[in-house]
Amino acid sequence: MSRTRSQARRCAVQALYQWQLTGEDVAEIATQILEEKDAKKVDTSYFRGLLSGVVKQVDVMDALLAPTLDRSIGSLDPVELAIMRMGAYELKYHLEVPYRVVINESVELAKTFGADQGHKYVNGVLDKLAASLRSGEFKLKRHSK
Repeated sequence: MSRTRSQARRCAVQALYQWQLTGEDVAEIATQILEEKDAKKVDTSYFRGLLSGVVKQVDVMDALLAPTLDRSIGSLDPVELAIMRMGAYELKYHLEVPYRVVINESVELAKTFGADQGHKYVNGVLDKLAASLRSGEFKLKRHSK
């Protein structure tokens, strides 16, 4: 299941990036992306949930991210912004996914799609966000090292 979830995240980042740049209908983007991929390798319901959730809650995600950033949302690399919005959404609404998994998957996506060294920025931002959104889980992991 984790491989299909990883593929769902990968597709969601591509769809969010496209949505951010074009403003096209999210359902059309989702259909297009899934037609390009082997749907058997993608957790399609997780993909659709991430995509629609981030789009519906984009202002909430941006408000969560803003205090952790050293620049404005508008000046962020669009790929990294899509990744961080999705990571913020998972941290807030998918408590069944450990925060370390969310951060690791986001960093891997940033390494694949983002700017050179962008993964370090994504890691730092989501680490700060996890500390506030998942403080109990975060403290537990920190103390068990």
